[in-house]
Amino acid sequence: MEIRAVVDIAFQELTINIRNKWTTLFAVVFGVLIVSMAYVGMQVEGFGGMQSFSRTSASMLNLVLYIVPLVALTMGTLSFTGDKGSMELLFSQPLVRGEVLVGKWLGLFFSIALSTLGGFSIAGGLIAATVGTAGLVQYLLFVILSLLLGMVFLTIAVLVATLNRRQAKSFGFALFLWFFFVLFYDLLALGAAAMLRGEQANTLLFVSLFGNPVDMVRIATLILLDSTEMFGASGAALVRFLGGELGSILLLVCSLIAWIVIPLGISIRILRPQDI
Repeated sequence: MEIRAVVDIAFQELTINIRNKWTTLFAVVFGVLIVSMAYVGMQVEGFGGMQSFSRTSASMLNLVLYIVPLVALTMGTLSFTGDKGSMELLFSQPLVRGEVLVGKWLGLFFSIALSTLGGFSIAGGLIAATVGTAGLVQYLLFVILSLLLGMVFLTIAVLVATLNRRQAKSFGFALFLWFFFVLFYDLLALGAAAMLRGEQANTLLFVSLFGNPVDMVRIATLILLDSTEMFGASGAALVRFLGGELGSILLLVCSLIAWIVIPLGISIRILRPQDI
């Protein structure tokens, strides 16, 4: 796989998506929501005006966990199952198919990352100017976790589109995966744990955490923010099994990277023998 070819394809994909009105719309909406969260996110707890970095991160967590996976799945699926003519032209070039896939994947990710960072940067600048830089490190780490979450679900979208080239079916399955991971997975894990007792239930909750990237980002962010009372059963089991918060965060980050590498490798292997 030649790096230059991957970079060229990534730049082309990034340029196309920057010009896409949906990318612009996501950037604007996400920026407005992030700034609004920074300003009024904690008023229900008696804090008025612009909040600190730590409180803003806590307020934005659920917003990120809902929006970022949805945008990544949608943009990834539509891009890889979009204009068949342009895809056929791209695959007809003297390029390895893995180069095309990785290049498009990187271009898509950078377009999502630019939109996401725009909102975080505007909110961060306002917070720093009004209440200072306390909690800035945790805020930056939260941004990195948000980008990792977007990359995970973009990779999942690539795998879905590679398995099925039909846009409507791929898009529908991508929406199902969003519903499953964001809304339904925790109910299944807690329901299964309720049928067990003692260590078996704790072990199941510990293992189930690594089956959902959304839960991993949630727990890692709460650990960074020292919000131990909000861990939930899975997070508490993780910290207890590993005996500390630093080890827990490192394990969660490594697991998120595995969620990126493994589906991407599977997509490349599936794409190679396909008749485009």
